[in-house]
Amino acid sequence: MSQDRAPAPDLRPLRVTATDVCIFAVALAAIAVYAVVLFGGYVQHLWILDASGRPVVNDFIVFWVAAHLALKGAVLAAYDARREHAAELAAIGHTYHQVLGWSYPPLFLLIVVLPAQLHYVSAFIIWCTVTLALYALTVAAIAKRAVAFMVACAMPWVLVEFMLGQNGFLTAAVIGAALLQLEKRPLVSGLLLGFLSYKPQFGVLFPLALAAGGYWRAFGWAALSTLLWNGLAGAVFGFESYAAFLHALSNAADTHLVRSDLGWNKLQSVYGFARTLGAPGAAAWAMQALVSIAAALAVVIAWRSRNTPFELKGALLPIAILLATPYVLYYDVPVLAVAGAFLVRQRGFDRFEVALMAATAPFLLSPFLPGFAVVPGALFASLAMGFIAIRRLQAQPAYDFAYAG
Repeated sequence: MSQDRAPAPDLRPLRVTATDVCIFAVALAAIAVYAVVLFGGYVQHLWILDASGRPVVNDFIVFWVAAHLALKGAVLAAYDARREHAAELAAIGHTYHQVLGWSYPPLFLLIVVLPAQLHYVSAFIIWCTVTLALYALTVAAIAKRAVAFMVACAMPWVLVEFMLGQNGFLTAAVIGAALLQLEKRPLVSGLLLGFLSYKPQFGVLFPLALAAGGYWRAFGWAALSTLLWNGLAGAVFGFESYAAFLHALSNAADTHLVRSDLGWNKLQSVYGFARTLGAPGAAAWAMQALVSIAAALAVVIAWRSRNTPFELKGALLPIAILLATPYVLYYDVPVLAVAGAFLVRQRGFDRFEVALMAATAPFLLSPFLPGFAVVPGALFASLAMGFIAIRRLQAQPAYDFAYAG
């Protein structure tokens, strides 16, 4: 009795066009500029290490210190802002006023303890390089174009990620890989989505998408793996660390969403934009709620439709995630590259779409342009990408709301 065989993988080389060559050249130039900026910052003791050889104050020092506290068996100290700050002062060797607290779930400690085994400089560079590679490889795999790897590495947020040592690359890679594996490997997709619980606000729309699309196996695996991943972290670091995490999360929400010690313009969300313009908290929350509901509805409608190509579903969901959460910072924006890759996978950008993205380019450069830094510029890139996805959805045949899975 014969058995069905999976189709053989397509081993043909990716097609390279003259446009790809031009894109490659521009991307390479941008990457070279980033390398020069970072090298200059290192030489001038503005990046990674200061003139005394101690860590420069940035986000990675929070990861580093929290990981070392966990390794010493003092994981609860990482969630105590005062004790975490004291440990950061000891590592940096000088005082600074800003309190950089640790408010990630214990699950994320399972990751950051790995680079913490290395010397600080090596840990910083390896963390940024490895997560960059994961992100860029994921984007290229989604787009099915080799040049997408270079484009992903040339985006403005890459320089910001390397300056801060943040986790935006990792988040984008996990979301992109989960979507890429969803249709053929629901187990793998579910495991990745469970791991995404280290960044809870970025997983909030996935249950809606999976349920609307009928991807129940992935839904089940995601629910189970969320419990398993966090159960593992609790077993390693102690389940009391989750109570400490919830307390630290409450404090972080007050700091960033009520008082905004960082500055409202740092929040790349509708809420942050409204507060930047001087809107009171209630009005800003109302605006954010409307956008969040609209983003959730768009996801449900698109994912429930059988006529919507999966590429458009995969593009819309990351955009909706960025728009639905009030707490999104610039280093989270690499998720937009996942959306762009799915749009490219569906078809190339037309002239209108290229023009729209070009118009938002200055806003993506907002961290480097004083004139734009007063507003959450990446929000406009998210809105523009969302407009492109909705525009393409409207061009599809009439919706058929039968389950896709």
